Amino acid sequence: MTEHKSIPSVSVNYASNGSSKKSNELGMRVMQERAYEKRGEQYLLIKSPPASGKSRALMFIALDKLNNQGVKKAIVVVPEKSIGSSFNNEPLTKHGFYWDWEVVPKWNLCNAPGEDGGKVNSVKAFLDSDDQVLVCTHATFRFAVDRFGVPAFDDCLIAVDEFHHVSANPDNKLGAHLGEFITRDKVHVVAMTGSYFRGDAEAVLSPEDEANFETVTYTYYEQLNGYEYLKSLDIGYYFYSSGDYTHEIREVLDPSEKTIVHIPHPASRESQKDKYSEVERIFSALGDWEGSDDDTGFQLIRTSEGKLIKVADLVDDDPKRDKVSAALKRPEAKSSRDFVDVIIALGMAKEGFDWVWCEHALTVGYRSSLTEIIQIIGRATRDAEGKTRARFTNLIAEPDASEEAVTDAVNDTLKAIAASLLMEQVLTPKFNFTPKTPTSGPQEGFDYGEEGYNPKGNNVGFNEETGQFQIEINGLVAPKSDSAKRICQEDLNEVITAFVQDKAALERGLFDEEVVPEELTQLKMGKIVKDKYPELDAEDQEAVRQHAIAAFNITQQAKDIANDGADGEASANTAFVDGVRKFAMDVRELDVDLIDRINPFSEAYAILAKSMDEESLKQVKAVINSKKVKLTEEEARELATRAVQFKRERGRLPDITAADPWERRMAEGIAFLQRKVMEESNG
Repeated sequence: MTEHKSIPSVSVNYASNGSSKKSNELGMRVMQERAYEKRGEQYLLIKSPPASGKSRALMFIALDKLNNQGVKKAIVVVPEKSIGSSFNNEPLTKHGFYWDWEVVPKWNLCNAPGEDGGKVNSVKAFLDSDDQVLVCTHATFRFAVDRFGVPAFDDCLIAVDEFHHVSANPDNKLGAHLGEFITRDKVHVVAMTGSYFRGDAEAVLSPEDEANFETVTYTYYEQLNGYEYLKSLDIGYYFYSSGDYTHEIREVLDPSEKTIVHIPHPASRESQKDKYSEVERIFSALGDWEGSDDDTGFQLIRTSEGKLIKVADLVDDDPKRDKVSAALKRPEAKSSRDFVDVIIALGMAKEGFDWVWCEHALTVGYRSSLTEIIQIIGRATRDAEGKTRARFTNLIAEPDASEEAVTDAVNDTLKAIAASLLMEQVLTPKFNFTPKTPTSGPQEGFDYGEEGYNPKGNNVGFNEETGQFQIEINGLVAPKSDSAKRICQEDLNEVITAFVQDKAALERGLFDEEVVPEELTQLKMGKIVKDKYPELDAEDQEAVRQHAIAAFNITQQAKDIANDGADGEASANTAFVDGVRKFAMDVRELDVDLIDRINPFSEAYAILAKSMDEESLKQVKAVINSKKVKLTEEEARELATRAVQFKRERGRLPDITAADPWERRMAEGIAFLQRKVMEESNG
């Protein structure tokens, strides 16, 4: 089967220059070296994609802290037991480092039963021992802190893996404990994550606590650009209309591709409520079942092309699953491409699961957590010999107007689009924006294209080695405070995450033909920034808003140009960079007003229109337009604030009869407030 009906919403291509896999004289890869340079920091946050070597980076940093920085013990905290194996013994001296990483078996509480009256007591026994390294789950650590108190961990390094499980919400115990540790200031903390935002849009840390952390960022773009083999990654969704996904799964499931299939949660709309029969029907979609392998427990299926493939079923709950799970951890699973062909899972094979040969992550049903989606995509983005292409497909039920749950179906669709939009942002190079001024000039290390730097025109510089853009924008507000500078440098994706998860903004941007783009780019994004960073002053909030909407809209415009113009591998490798450059060069002046006048969701709608049945699209539009809300007082106040700015620039207030829709909208905001004042004065 060669034709795939899923339409990639984003297709990113990479140079495959091998840089992210090369090691220095201490045995460190690029990301690990970058993190190790910051090893002296008391609080360190490492943001880096799956498979970039975060666990090894932690080993290097922890060993230096234990041997050179006066730290007595290192406690590595992981979300689930299976991830504990990432921190097994490593002979680091063999590759040039100063010390080996060694964990006494009884202190890896992910494997050991806890020899001192249970795992929580084992933590205390470890603290009282002469040994230096403990590995345990988030849960064990939380209970230990509750029982023994924060002071018991003084002079320790607390290393939190998969840090996005933490939340600033007071109900999140790990987040609360972390705040207490930072307040006491007697521990070192290294936090590591592949997706520094939670699926529920909660902040991971409070702004006050986050300000203590030095951040090391290694982007998806740097990681994938530096691979040897993997050259391109497609992210897309496919809508099915039959009511039963197993009838249409063969449209997107290719038996010749190494695939992880995640079937839907039993409580979800897409589930057929019998996970075992769903798995059997997926077997049928792959071919004819011919038994199972006694050694591994894998199912043997003969495809229509006559090939015998091996399928690992991780959905079955009986003891056979333990055999299958154990087989997937064998060395052959890493060394042999043909050890297994397809893995079917429900709750397993996501975070921390390592199958380098995976070419296709196929997920049935929307996932409410963006973090979970990024973790699943990470299963397919490992580099492996002969693997040049990888893809993620989200198979989703098309909304059906005859269903009572049509509103839920529309919400699921919107969440899938939001995830796709966010992934586009995560996968692209990093944007650095600077205001265009008479003294602007080229920055070292950046290539400004064939014509070079133009002092009088628009300039887009790109540094392929670091995967970073340098883009000049007229009228851009530069951040003043250190906090705002850090957000613009490190955290724009967190702002964009909140934006794409704002259901009202997404609905209006996709389906309201009368929407004025500035209502989204200025009002909606402005409110998100104010709510997210209330400690920033108004000018810094505006700087963050402008940087975030510029990153988002430029990505969308470049994607559109790249998708239309890429032909052949050579141009595909540079298509996104060329798209950014073409967008900037095709406008007379790249300024903030121009960027604010672009509907951020128009490109997503274009892709949705191609991938969804026309009748279903009409139904979705009707559901959303039926609940249009009138202007709120809060929105009117924000419009009035923008109107004051308009008056400062133009010397007059906005006119309600103006041809420009945004000027009319601001005037409506003023009129709304004036009516409100009159109504109140008239009693």
